[in-house]
Amino acid sequence: MKIHIKGGRLIDPKNGIDAARDLYIAAGKVVAVGEAPKGYAANRVIDATGLVVCPGLVDLAARLREPGFEYMATLESEMEAAVAGGVTSLACPPDTDPPLDEPGLVEMLKFRARTLNRARVYPVGALTEGLKGERLTEMAELRDAGCIAFSHADAPLADNQVLYRALQYAATFGFHVWLRPHDTALARNGVAHDGQVATRLGLPAVPVCAETVALSTILILTRETGARVHLARLSTAEGVDMVRKAKQQGLPVSCDVGAHHVHLTEMDIGYFDANSHLTPPFRSLRDREALCAALADGTVDAICSDHTPVDDDAKQLPFAEAESGATGLELLLPLTLKWAEESGVKLPAALARVTSEPARVLDIDAGHLTPGHSADVCIFDPARYWKVEPASLRSQGKNTPFLGFELKGRVRHTLVEGQLVYEAK
Repeated sequence: MKIHIKGGRLIDPKNGIDAARDLYIAAGKVVAVGEAPKGYAANRVIDATGLVVCPGLVDLAARLREPGFEYMATLESEMEAAVAGGVTSLACPPDTDPPLDEPGLVEMLKFRARTLNRARVYPVGALTEGLKGERLTEMAELRDAGCIAFSHADAPLADNQVLYRALQYAATFGFHVWLRPHDTALARNGVAHDGQVATRLGLPAVPVCAETVALSTILILTRETGARVHLARLSTAEGVDMVRKAKQQGLPVSCDVGAHHVHLTEMDIGYFDANSHLTPPFRSLRDREALCAALADGTVDAICSDHTPVDDDAKQLPFAEAESGATGLELLLPLTLKWAEESGVKLPAALARVTSEPARVLDIDAGHLTPGHSADVCIFDPARYWKVEPASLRSQGKNTPFLGFELKGRVRHTLVEGQLVYEAK
């Protein structure tokens, strides 16, 4: 299939391109940028006049809910949501049921994803068996089965000796470990930021030190072992400052932030809005501003959707009892554009946070439009407003604090390996 994408504003952050250029695709790969190869005859021409053509988005955290939680979402529904959001590559955390702690489970997930012929799925393997925090998994076997990194997701890992051994093992074999800094003893089942809102509403709180104490431990063990560590979903100004200093000291760490946390604060809980119950919780305005600034200066490497579809019954409960999480795959692009506009960040730099930078963290060949490489492409209208409503979301999970909002930026076409997998009607 030969596809000619013409007339668009081509933005490829990794290759430093931001210009009106045509894109030529053949046999699943980008064959030329700017001028057509000799003898090229397209089977289809996509008119991208007034649109932005960029690499397909890369998402570092998208729960697909299979296996085990099909009542919340299915692989089919979430893969449709991914391509509708322009996401062509995504990492799947290991907190499925059962967790991704055996090669057979990883192989099954990858096979199911391939048969759907949508976005590429990169499983993140469980760091310990059953995510119980006791025995390390067979990381080498999981890596051979297709895991790109190892994580404990949001499950508690209280034994620092286990974490130390895990990082030693990972460093020996060059494995990448992803950790969300969270001290469960300090959090004590908290559901909201330890501030005025939690006090007024009588909600159990999560103090800032629940993140910073855990982060301090992780950074010390990283320095001790030399392991490559990715810090998932930072939420506090203090945490960002610690990572900034760690990077300046040369520690092999990277980090991301959830798209929702770049815009919302503890005030958005309102009167116990369960759609705003996320992990980590929305923090203070000061924290949100620190996250936005750290994204702009490169301290935070990437924005992720932290996509966590939840069924309606689990959200129609008192705030503290409701299931944590929000749908995000289809909101990743417009929320990134919103952050860029509000922070004065130019579009190429903003798109780098959801294309080339997360691809670098994943260590995969994605997030760019280099000739000779796979044609994973997102074409979107940067000026198109759309209302976030249940009917407008492909994901089976309709839970998002942005319900009713009008956001700018709508995907028109998505291509994976040169195949048109989504086209807006």
